[in-house]
Amino acid sequence: MTNQLKLQQLLKLLDLTRLTDNDNSTEMAAWLAEHMLSAKLPAAFCVYPAFLGQCRARLAELGVQSTLATVVNFPTGNAAADMVVQEIQQALALGADEIDCVLPYQALLAGDTGRVKSFLYDVREACGKACLKIIIESGELVTPQQIIKATELAIECGADFVKSSTGKVPVGITMEAARIMLTVIAAAKRPVGFKASGGVRTVAQALELMAMYEDITGRLAQPELMRIGASVLFTELSALLAEPQA
Repeated sequence: MTNQLKLQQLLKLLDLTRLTDNDNSTEMAAWLAEHMLSAKLPAAFCVYPAFLGQCRARLAELGVQSTLATVVNFPTGNAAADMVVQEIQQALALGADEIDCVLPYQALLAGDTGRVKSFLYDVREACGKACLKIIIESGELVTPQQIIKATELAIECGADFVKSSTGKVPVGITMEAARIMLTVIAAAKRPVGFKASGGVRTVAQALELMAMYEDITGRLAQPELMRIGASVLFTELSALLAEPQA
C-alpha cells in the first residue's frame, strides 16, 4: 500500500475530537467551520454533550453525513451508574450516535470488579443499539494485569470498542498499553473495536498504532473496528494529504 493510501486509510479512522475545558458555542462554531468544510471528513466528530445539538444542526446545514460521538462519566469515571445512564439518555436524545464512557477505573484499582461489571452492564443497556466505547484510562492502571482485566470486563459487558484514555490524565496511550489491549481484543470471541486516544499527536505515531492493530488482530484497520482519537493530528494529516503526488 502506498504512503498516500495509508494516509487516506488513517483519515477514515479518526474521531476528530474537541473536548476543551471551558469551551463556548462561538469557539465550537469556528472549529466546526474549519473542519466540516473540508473534503477530508473523519470517522466521527467527538464533542462534549453540551455541543451535540450545535454540531448536529451544523452537519444538517451543510448536508454532511458524519457520525457524532460524545463522552459520559468523563473524565474521572466516578459518577454513579444511574447518573451516567441519564447522561447517556440525554446524549442520545441530542443526536449522539456513539457514546465514549469512562470505566470506573478507581473501583477496579480497589478490587471492586463487581461494581465495575454492574456499571458496564447498565451503560450497555442504556446505549441500546448505539455504539459504546469504554475508556479504561490505561495510563492510570498500574500493571499490565489491570489493563488486561479492564479490557476483558469491557468486552464481557458488551462494549463495541475498548478505548485507551481520556487525554485528561498525565499518561495517555502508550505502545505497551495498546499492545496489551489489542492482544486481549484479538482473543475475544466476537469482533471488538479498539480506539487509541490520549496523546496521539503525530501521523507517524498513528500509523504505528494502525500497523500494530493489523499485525495483532489480523484485520485491516477500518473504522468499524479501529479508531484514533485526534485533535492536533488532523491538521498534519490534512497537510500531507494535500501534497502533490509525484
